[in-house]
Amino acid sequence: MNSSQESVLSSNMAGLVDGSSARREVSRLDSMPVYVKELIAGGAAGAFAKTAVAPLERIKILLQTRTEGFRSLGVLQSLKKLLKHEGVQGFYKGNGASVIRIIPYAALHFMTYEQYRCWILNNYSALGTGPHIDLLAGAAAGGTAVLCTYPLDLARTKLAYQVVDTRGSLNYGMKSNHAQPAYNGIRDVLRSVYKEGGMRALYRGVGPTLTGILPYAGLKFYIYEELKSHVSEEHQKSIMMRLSCGALAGLFGQTFTYPLDVVRRQMQVENLQHSVQGNARYRNTWEGLTVIVSNQGWRQLFAGLSINYIKIVPSVAIGFTAYDTMKFWLQIPPRQKTQSISAA
Repeated sequence: MNSSQESVLSSNMAGLVDGSSARREVSRLDSMPVYVKELIAGGAAGAFAKTAVAPLERIKILLQTRTEGFRSLGVLQSLKKLLKHEGVQGFYKGNGASVIRIIPYAALHFMTYEQYRCWILNNYSALGTGPHIDLLAGAAAGGTAVLCTYPLDLARTKLAYQVVDTRGSLNYGMKSNHAQPAYNGIRDVLRSVYKEGGMRALYRGVGPTLTGILPYAGLKFYIYEELKSHVSEEHQKSIMMRLSCGALAGLFGQTFTYPLDVVRRQMQVENLQHSVQGNARYRNTWEGLTVIVSNQGWRQLFAGLSINYIKIVPSVAIGFTAYDTMKFWLQIPPRQKTQSISAA
């Protein structure tokens, strides 16, 4: 009798302990501010999506910057050549900088999008509540995230531009006798670039980046929310529905703004190309566009676009889906509730 009572008592105590720990986790989650949850959800979604498409991102940069040996190759041949020269690690070269950048970038992008959206709805009710609000909020959020994380994007591009074969020789897009800086990591890139030109050098190419990200980010959120609005309520939480809407949003948004991305990449690596290829520095985005068209042809403005389609479809789809999933796991209130809380 005593032993049975002890067993019942111990089981009750275990249940109390488990229940209290579960309640502590729930209360800790409930006490977390909504914007912190949005930061966590956005950062996790961005890191997951970026790593999933890292090999295609590396090839895209090599095509955009006209790297020697990759100009006339297709996607599959470029992947094979990169594997031969650098091994599997070559597919993820620069991905460390990319993930370190994308976590704060995506976190800020999604969080500021939600905050800008609530702010517009609460302060400019005359604009209504349609997807055009997502266009405005997405554009503002994209610009905010870019300004805060651009030096990391610059470091990622410079690291990805280097092609080192297994024999240890270094190639920066053209074979040359000119000495070029060999970067050993993110910190080395940032230190070298800052030493070369200060904060101005760290933001080299930010003009076309902002010019491109404002419409791209706005269109991405606009198209995603517009497509979702035409989906019936019972399918709103479908993973396939979110993947499909996200893929189409990234596809259309990227097509309209891709030439600006090419200008940005060439501006980011032109100090590595200048002494070798004789390219003049672009003073602004418009000059970059006109010079590329006159010297390299209009097709160069869309170099790597096919691989970007292959990359952007899963990347944006995974990003939006992962973000919505993280919002559910973190118990972030639906937007309607968030808006009412903000208004209150």
